Amino acid sequence: MKFRIKTVDNLASVGVCTIDAPNEVDARRQMAERGLQVISVARDVRLTLSRNRKFPLVQFSQELVALLDAGLTLVEAVDTLTEKEHNADMRRTLDRIRARLFEGRTLSYALEENPTAFPALYVSTIRASEKSGAIRESIVRYVAYQKKIDELRKKIVSASIYPAVLCSAGLLVTLFLVGYVVPRFSSIYEDLGSDIPSGSRLLMKWGQLLHEHGTVAFAALIAALFGIVYLVKRPQFRAAAFGLVTRVPAIGRQLFTYQLARLYRTVGMLLRGGMPAITALRMSSGLLSETLRPRLALAIQSVSEGKSLTESLESNNVTTPVATRMLRVGERSGNMGEMMERIAEFYDDELDRAVDLLTRLIEPILMLVIGLIIGFVVVLMYFPIFELAGSIQ
Repeated sequence: MKFRIKTVDNLASVGVCTIDAPNEVDARRQMAERGLQVISVARDVRLTLSRNRKFPLVQFSQELVALLDAGLTLVEAVDTLTEKEHNADMRRTLDRIRARLFEGRTLSYALEENPTAFPALYVSTIRASEKSGAIRESIVRYVAYQKKIDELRKKIVSASIYPAVLCSAGLLVTLFLVGYVVPRFSSIYEDLGSDIPSGSRLLMKWGQLLHEHGTVAFAALIAALFGIVYLVKRPQFRAAAFGLVTRVPAIGRQLFTYQLARLYRTVGMLLRGGMPAITALRMSSGLLSETLRPRLALAIQSVSEGKSLTESLESNNVTTPVATRMLRVGERSGNMGEMMERIAEFYDDELDRAVDLLTRLIEPILMLVIGLIIGFVVVLMYFPIFELAGSIQ
């Protein structure tokens, strides 16, 4: 983030500068290191929005692993990545990390000072691996984890694109018919008076209303779109919508599987990195919906009371029959982290089949519904002509 800071030096000279820092505390610390006294700190939103770019976490991790495999130390690897970086914002982030490493700080401490670039899960993974000295292995596991999450997300988004385009096209065609074609038909039917069927008459009135107040209708449509976007961004609305969707048996079951896949993959990765089970479960609770988090909290409490992980998850309905059997095997073999990742892969395969089936079903259904709507509008437009032709015969 960018901060505009007003400072005063030892000569009582007031100056203004703009620096990059993860938070206000770090910005003040940087000014203190320069021997300047801070008068005021304000976030520069304009610069932040225009220049901020998402930190390429996966790319950074892969390059760091490659340098470590080449025999460089951690400090040398970070120093190399800093020197080769050309983007100013990313280089400043790496500069801060390099400075902390030169001070003798741990990598997790250096990463934690940059929360916008490194999520808490990544930092915790590194911190857990620092105790065992397996930083490289933990980074490799996180990269594999992130790729799996991104791959699943891309599949779901790709499956949603075509239905969204189809619905948009159907809406535009319907608006064109009602707002442009129908008003021209209404002028033809004016002489028929009350002989027009009630359905056609209602359609003509809607067409004329939309045609006469097209600007207002367009503005209302834009406002409705912005309203929908605003509601979607609200956590309360998303939680309510998610609760309604989960009540549909088939969809709710797949959403439950999707959440379990993310939970098990994250917990498995943390366990393999050396993190305790209770800590791993608490860190991963944010991946679940509001309805499942209380169940996981009860499971965590059961584990802290001495019950087995499998029994705790099963008794609080945070697992499935297949996952329960696999977890029991993992507990007997002492390899719970790897077993949880295998469960997540099993869930991924199940979700892939469900998404593929849903895509195959929803496309023809949407085409049928849109075709019926457009056909209904067309029939109502031409129905008076059909009746008139029948009366002439």
